[in-house]
Amino acid sequence: MSFFKRNIIDNISETPLINLEKINKALGTNVVVKLEKNNPGGSIKDRAAVFIIEQAEKKGFLKPGGTVIESSSGNFAISLSMIGAAKGYRVIALVDPKATETNKALMKAYGAEVITVTEQDDTGSYHKTRIKLANELARKIPGSYRPDQCFNVLSAVAHYHTTAKEIHAQTGGLIAGIACAVSTGGQIGGIAEYFGKHLPETKVICVDAYGSSIFGGPSHAYKIPGVGLGWTPRNISDVSKIDFVYRAKDESAYIAARLLCRHEGILVGVSSGAVLLAALNASKRLRNIHPIVAVLGDSGERYLDTLFNDSWLESNNIDTGVEFERLLTLAESMEAPVEAGNIDSNYRDDLISLLEVPATTITHYNMLDK
Repeated sequence: MSFFKRNIIDNISETPLINLEKINKALGTNVVVKLEKNNPGGSIKDRAAVFIIEQAEKKGFLKPGGTVIESSSGNFAISLSMIGAAKGYRVIALVDPKATETNKALMKAYGAEVITVTEQDDTGSYHKTRIKLANELARKIPGSYRPDQCFNVLSAVAHYHTTAKEIHAQTGGLIAGIACAVSTGGQIGGIAEYFGKHLPETKVICVDAYGSSIFGGPSHAYKIPGVGLGWTPRNISDVSKIDFVYRAKDESAYIAARLLCRHEGILVGVSSGAVLLAALNASKRLRNIHPIVAVLGDSGERYLDTLFNDSWLESNNIDTGVEFERLLTLAESMEAPVEAGNIDSNYRDDLISLLEVPATTITHYNMLDK
């Protein structure tokens, strides 16, 4: 038995569950967090990135020396950049102004080429303009492949076989629920599919941002990176498989992430602040005996120039206070979640042709190999 990993990609493995000792005692909650920042690329996106790339290699879509082109707000592109460095692929990442300087520097450190797309789409976000440009580049560059996390349901398949199974094994199924953020839908889609099949009494808790229209409603710009989209991604096969949908406010997510760092010593990103608040609110609501697992997607080190920069926060009208008592107020003041049966969908299959999604992208579950 070898005492070392074959390569850095082989080190994508089980991430820890950590109890929130002080927070749970003070708030009367029962929440544990899963630290996805412990993946070698620093985020939960490692799981889907390596799965999709390996599937592309098996299908012959990506050959040695090929080019990987992706639209990403940061973490998925960083994961692909790491994989590209390890496997010898050229990586081109299309980011937007919400990507931090640290994230862009990480991509470049791995050798990726970074293009910042500044044109907003009709939802006030950058997803559609980024994707359209990525697809244009893929058609022009020979030997290129688009992992296409927004439309590729392999992302959900990856989380079904890794994140969801792992949580089940780690807890022995003794959990009340799982909370995670939603953007391209891979995490929540895979988790909802797995637990709906294997442990249906487990509550699936989805955390979105105000301004996102994944579950309908008006679209507008927001400041939480890595959360939200202008439509319901097909990684979510059926919104009825989700039990609760929370929406987090920008300022609340930033404050909560800072409080978690200051009072539990857990340094995570902005989206994790949103997930934390939803998990705490759900725990107060459910009065759960078994814990709720809050999946925290990445590390706060990537947001030192924003989330942990008081000057940046003040310039964006975000409070810099870190008093412990604020956490209960923030958690209890969250708007009540939309519950299963009342969750709207906003699927936009017309975007597949409109944005010229590549034929190599598996856009629907019925296209999957058995």
